[in-house]
Amino acid sequence: MLHIENLVASYGKVRVLHDITLTVPKGKLVALIGSNGAGKTTTLRAISGMLAPESGRITLGGHDIAGLPSYEITRYGLAHSPEGRRVFATLPVRDNLLLGAYPRLTGARSRGDVEADLERMFDLFPRLRERSDQLAGTLSGGEQQMLAMGRALMLNPEVLLLDEPSMGLAPRLVAEVFSIISRLKEANITMLLVEQFAAAALEVADFGYVLENGHITVSGEASMLRNDPAVRDAYLGGSH
Repeated sequence: MLHIENLVASYGKVRVLHDITLTVPKGKLVALIGSNGAGKTTTLRAISGMLAPESGRITLGGHDIAGLPSYEITRYGLAHSPEGRRVFATLPVRDNLLLGAYPRLTGARSRGDVEADLERMFDLFPRLRERSDQLAGTLSGGEQQMLAMGRALMLNPEVLLLDEPSMGLAPRLVAEVFSIISRLKEANITMLLVEQFAAAALEVADFGYVLENGHITVSGEASMLRNDPAVRDAYLGGSH
């Protein structure tokens, strides 16, 4: 479904990603873990068009999307829930969600039943229903994270990128976010998850990749990575 091959990306003269290769199969959840500064967010930004890669190939459903602007990439069904949530603070919750369906509303992507999908988001995130007319900037951090995820899902995506969905949340809300991710997995939503809580990410994932200093160093089934002594010592000891 989503395949990245020999991806190289930099910020200015600083190279961050070095020949990254990874695959996200259809209907699977793949976790990308690593320490701060390893290049996890940069990987997602390069995939979604927020950062133009220097070289490498990115294909989504057979379409070459490397280097395309984000608005074109969404037409192929890639949705990105970014680090830091980035909700539209001065707009109500409902309008934030509908903006996620913008390519569908403009005909750039198959429309489907947008109102029915909006109701599904409210069912998935009941607190957003309660706050549908509230300005997004007045929501709590956890509610904003749910809104960012719901907005991405309103694209009805082929692949969903989730960047640090638990960042800055209290443990109770972290558990709630991962419960939602598990439900999305059960619904066969294809996902690439970047997450600071490596143990939780590998617990819910099908496959995983370890990124160190811009290089993929270990990859395999999530169960294998959970039991790898080097991975446990480096990333899982303090993540429970």
